[in-house]
Amino acid sequence: MIIDCHGHYTTAPGQLQTFRDAQIARLSDPTLPAPVLEKISDDEIRESIENNQLRALKERGADMTIFSPKASAMAHHIGDEATSQVWTAINNDLIHRVVTLFPENFFGVCQLPQSVGVPIENSIAELERCVTQLGFVGCNLNPDPSGGMWSGRPLTDKSWYPFFEKLVELDVPAMIHVSGSCNENFHATGAHYINADTTAFMQFIQGDLFRDFPDLRLIIPHGGGAVPYHWGRYRGLADMLGKPKLTDHIMRNVYFDTCVYHLPGIKLLFEVIDVDNILFASEMFGAVKGIDPETGHYFDDTKRYVDALEISAAAKAKVYEGNARRVYPRLDAMLSARGL
Repeated sequence: MIIDCHGHYTTAPGQLQTFRDAQIARLSDPTLPAPVLEKISDDEIRESIENNQLRALKERGADMTIFSPKASAMAHHIGDEATSQVWTAINNDLIHRVVTLFPENFFGVCQLPQSVGVPIENSIAELERCVTQLGFVGCNLNPDPSGGMWSGRPLTDKSWYPFFEKLVELDVPAMIHVSGSCNENFHATGAHYINADTTAFMQFIQGDLFRDFPDLRLIIPHGGGAVPYHWGRYRGLADMLGKPKLTDHIMRNVYFDTCVYHLPGIKLLFEVIDVDNILFASEMFGAVKGIDPETGHYFDDTKRYVDALEISAAAKAKVYEGNARRVYPRLDAMLSARGL
């Protein structure tokens, strides 16, 4: 079984974006009517999935995707808390409809109604709703709701603790995933995403989050940002800061995915990071959708890279299935209930 731990609904029917455009327009002109999401039929959802993610999933040889709303569209920096709450609920409900229509292939992960300057506690209710009522198996947690301005506190700050406590209580992981950038210095997927992945890891080095939350599980996507490439730097910084070895300080709780879009990068990831800390993922269809002219294959067909690695069958089984089931125990319980 091959589980892709990182997929986004980037092909949602157009009614979703029409609603968002109207919602944003009303922020500038409150006299406009409150937007209403136009009806999206089950057939429209089926078409948007069958012709896109599900088709590619089958063509590339994977079985299922842990699926969440479009990351760049979370845009927690737009509007206020009420704006984010409405937008978040609509997106999460749409993911639930996808999961209901395709229960064999898709498992839900929710976005959160984060907003600049709003306590993370205010996102707990939506997390609980999605996990306990909609059957989601995790969430995407934005470490920078300001959209590239980094105006909030580090993830290790105690202001985040109520949310981490709830993650542990519900036994679900969070993927550390920023959204769009409103800072022209940082291209969203080419800079802001990778910056955030790397920044989160450094915050974990500086703090003692996992001493306080030994059962917390966090996924840093996009291959861990720059971390594997600079592993020696981070080992050295941990030593300079008087922290334990990274294997004890962080890597009992933090996992990287395989959203790295060339074989040399995947090889480096596996050379540096223990196989128990790597989850298969493609992010399709996300940051890079085109065909690599050097290989003739899609950049985000990451299974091809993992298949090409000279690692044992047992190691590949961990990356393709075992690690995801361990990190997402609610997913494991669902699969086990089906005899899988």
